[in-house]
Amino acid sequence: MEYPNQRDRKQPGDGGAPAASRAFSREMNLAKTITEMDLDSLLRFMTKKGASDLHLKPTRPPLLRINGRLIPIDVEPLNPENIKAMLLAILTPRQKTRLDERLSVDLGYGVSGLARFRGNIYLQRGTLAATFRRIPYEIQTVEELELPESLLDFCEIPMGLVLVTGPTGSGKSTTLAALIKHISRTRPVHVITIEDPVEFLFTDSQATVSQRELGTDTYSFQEALRNSLRQDPDVIMVGEMRDRDTIGTVITAAETGHLVFSTLHTNSAAQTLDRILDSFPPDQQGQVRAQLGQVLKGVVSMKLVERSSGDGRVAALEILKASPKISALLEKGETGSIHEQIESSVGYYRMQTLNQSLLALLCHRTINYEEAMRQSPDPEDLSLKLRKMFPKIEEEGGDMATSDFSQIVELQEFRKLYEEQEEKIKIRLEQKDEEIGGLTERATERSRTIETLQKQVKQLSEEGEKMRQDYSRLRQESKDKMEKLMERIRVLNQRLTSEPESGTGKRSGIFR
Repeated sequence: MEYPNQRDRKQPGDGGAPAASRAFSREMNLAKTITEMDLDSLLRFMTKKGASDLHLKPTRPPLLRINGRLIPIDVEPLNPENIKAMLLAILTPRQKTRLDERLSVDLGYGVSGLARFRGNIYLQRGTLAATFRRIPYEIQTVEELELPESLLDFCEIPMGLVLVTGPTGSGKSTTLAALIKHISRTRPVHVITIEDPVEFLFTDSQATVSQRELGTDTYSFQEALRNSLRQDPDVIMVGEMRDRDTIGTVITAAETGHLVFSTLHTNSAAQTLDRILDSFPPDQQGQVRAQLGQVLKGVVSMKLVERSSGDGRVAALEILKASPKISALLEKGETGSIHEQIESSVGYYRMQTLNQSLLALLCHRTINYEEAMRQSPDPEDLSLKLRKMFPKIEEEGGDMATSDFSQIVELQEFRKLYEEQEEKIKIRLEQKDEEIGGLTERATERSRTIETLQKQVKQLSEEGEKMRQDYSRLRQESKDKMEKLMERIRVLNQRLTSEPESGTGKRSGIFR
C-alpha cells in the first residue's frame, strides 16, 4: 500500500545496511538544494522527492515529510517576509478575511500538470506559517493501496454510517477517496461530498458526484448537510465530523436512508464511539447510543507503519462491522466489550483488531518485529499471539527464520484443523463424484435406449415408405388391367352388334 508521496525509490549503494538506516540515508539525500524559493517551485520539488507534506516556518528551511520523517531542504532559512509574500499571493479575498478573523485558514491549491494540495495557513509567534499536503490527481483503488477487500462491503450498503478514523496523516482521506471511487464506478447513484477544502477530484462514471467546498460552495458543514438532503443524494461524504452539530446532522442523514461516510481523529473503534457519545450532553447520550446502534455500519481505524524494506509505509487497520452483537453492545453502552467481539468475529464478519492486522503484516514479512511492537496499541497481547505461532521469535530478535524446521512443525499443529476439514470435504466430494458417476451412467443408458428407439423408428419409417410404394404400384397395375378388360369388353360388344340376326329373328350369343 503506497499512500500519496510516501514511497521513495531505492538508491544505489545501500549495500547490506539495515532497512531503517538505508531509508533514513535516502531521505537525507532527497533534501538537495533548490534554486528558486517561490511556492510553486517548492511544491514541485516536494512532489519530485516523493514527500507527503511541506512545512513552511520562519527561521527554518522548508521541511519535507518523507516516510513519516521531517527532512529539511538544503537552503537558507526562510524569513517572515518570504513566507508572507508567497502565501498571501495564493489567497482569495475571502480567505484573507478568514485568516484575519480566525488567524488560520484551510485552502485547496492546485499546480497545473502536477497535483492538488491541501493547505493550512496559520499564525505562530505573530508570523505566518503553513503546511501543504499533496493530493494526487489520480485516485488509487483499494487493491492498489493494499487494503483488505472487505472494505468494499461498505460500498454496497444502501444506507447507514461508515467512519474512517486515525491520527493525522494515516491515510483516512486516501482510503475514503478509494471507496467513493469504487462507488462511482459500480453504482448509478448521486454522491455529494462536503469538504474543507476539496481534496481529491472525482469524475463521473456510473455515479454522478457533486463536490462542495466550505467557504466556496457553502458556508458551513451543518448547512451543507441540511441542504444535501434536498438534493436527492444516495451517498454523502463529509470530510470530517468536527463538532457536535455536524455529528448530529450526519447521524440524522444516515437515519433518513442515505449512506454516509465521514472521518474522525481517533485511534480505535471503541474510542471512536466514546468520542461521538462524549460530544453530547449526558442527558442525550442514551438517545445517541440508540441512534448509533441503528445506523452505524462500520468503523475503520487506520495507522501507517513502516515497511521492513524501509521503502514506504503500509496501512494496518482495525475493522468493525455492525453485527447484531456489536449493535447490542453499542445500544447498551458497553463499548469496553467491543474490542473482544471484533477479535472473535474475524472468520464470519471479516472484522479484525489492529494487533491482528499487524500480525498479518508481520507473517507476510511486510513489516518487521520491532515496528509491529512499536505500533501496537497492546504490545503484550501481540507478543503473546506471536509466541503462540512462533515460539522463538523473541529469542531470535524478531526474525522468523525460514530454515528452522521446528517452526514448520509448530505451524503444522495449526494446519491440523484445516487438514481435518479438507479431509471431510474430500470425502464429501468423493460421494458427490460417485453420485455424479451414477447419474452419468444412467444418462448414458438412456441415451443408448433413445438411440435404439430412433433406429427402430427409422426402420419402421423405411418399411412404411416401401409399403406405400408397393401399394401404389399394385394399384396402378390393377388400374391398367381394368382398363384392358374394359377395352376387351368394348371390342366384343362391337363384334356382337355387327353380326346378322339368325333365321329365328333373334340374336344369338350372350345378348339373346
